[in-house]
Amino acid sequence: MKLSTLGRCVDQPIILNKLEKKMPALLIGAGGAYGAVDTFRASRHKSSDKKKKIALKNTIIIGTTIAASLAGARGIKVKGRSFSLFNNRIDIKENTILPALLPSSSLKEIVKKQTAAVNDFLSSQKVDDKRILSILEKVKSKPLKPSEIEFLEQNLQSGEAKKSLFRAILPKPENLNSKEIFSEIGRLSLLGAIPVVGGVVGGITADCVTKSSCNKSTSNKIKEGFYQYFANIFLCNVGACAALFSAECLQKAGKIKPLSPAKKMLVIMTGITATGIVGGSYIANKLSQKIIDPLFNHGKRTGHKSVYDERKPELTDIALHADDIATAGVLSGFKWIEPALPLMYFVSGYRAGIGYRNNSKH
Repeated sequence: MKLSTLGRCVDQPIILNKLEKKMPALLIGAGGAYGAVDTFRASRHKSSDKKKKIALKNTIIIGTTIAASLAGARGIKVKGRSFSLFNNRIDIKENTILPALLPSSSLKEIVKKQTAAVNDFLSSQKVDDKRILSILEKVKSKPLKPSEIEFLEQNLQSGEAKKSLFRAILPKPENLNSKEIFSEIGRLSLLGAIPVVGGVVGGITADCVTKSSCNKSTSNKIKEGFYQYFANIFLCNVGACAALFSAECLQKAGKIKPLSPAKKMLVIMTGITATGIVGGSYIANKLSQKIIDPLFNHGKRTGHKSVYDERKPELTDIALHADDIATAGVLSGFKWIEPALPLMYFVSGYRAGIGYRNNSKH
């Protein structure tokens, strides 16, 4: 069985819809479990009062970060009333405060679209094979197995009718160019920024609630927010776009052949590694030392000798770049990865909320 068949299988609109529906429960469950383990680790050798304070803080941070992640993915809409002078009635309509950064279609819309595509195909093509007819009837409302997809690919007569049918029921990965990817990077960067901001706001709120707020604690949260966003999200996205733009220039010059989705993902990962993983932590720490420290120390120097005095890259940070692999997959056209992005960005938001520092002398 071809890998492309498996890719088309998981990218079926009905499967994507199911993944999107499960995302909030998965985010709440996995995020809560991650926070619980971290709370236990942080309070293991503390007194009972300190354990309660750490648990309360982390609960607030987890809650605000999850809420921010879901708000970024699903958007925020508020129902409002408007009075119509022409027909003398009150209309209820939704006002969008924050647009959904991971928009999705309802299952009802997907079934309607796929049913129409199958009916159009059957009205223009004579099909006698009972298995083909059975599979086409199934795809109206249910996802297909890889073997069924392969059977359709091999046995349906080639032509515009088949292409039109497959565009609806088995869409191929989108072949985005650098301009389109630049737009996607803007969307994904904002999707990553919202949980980080939510985590920082939650962390500062938690300090106020537990009466443990101070300049040092607040600056640590903002600096870790800088670190997570620039080192683990934004600069990785910039590197992805730069690498793909370079590849497109080489294609136009005839130096390389057009890239398949898999090769495009490899190019994007190279850009992510070069720009985000290698340089991101250095740039984020420098920005914190030059901008955040002076703000919270009234312009005084903090005595940093090395750019990594407070925050150096570690194995967990490398693991967090799993979200960059997911981002690379999305930019390469693999839609099934999108629903997992809020969960991956949650960890960055949570770490910003607790103001994580791993090399501080104080």
